[in-house]
Amino acid sequence: MSSLVLALPYFQVVVSILLIVAVLLQQRGSGLSSTFGGEGGGAYQTKRGLEKILFVATIVLGALFILTALLNLILQ
Repeated sequence: MSSLVLALPYFQVVVSILLIVAVLLQQRGSGLSSTFGGEGGGAYQTKRGLEKILFVATIVLGALFILTALLNLILQ
């Protein structure tokens, strides 16, 4: 168990960096332009291919980050 306590902060740093990269790689929507009357296409687009994989990976990495943070809090 002591090796888990020693390795957990490093694992959490790796997960956080991957989470940041996953969030930054996601495609931006219409942004603020549609808020102020810009072009608001309004068409719903489903996520496909790499975009869907990146979306699911972001959710998994977020959950993993929360889990490691709670585990780190409990074990410390």
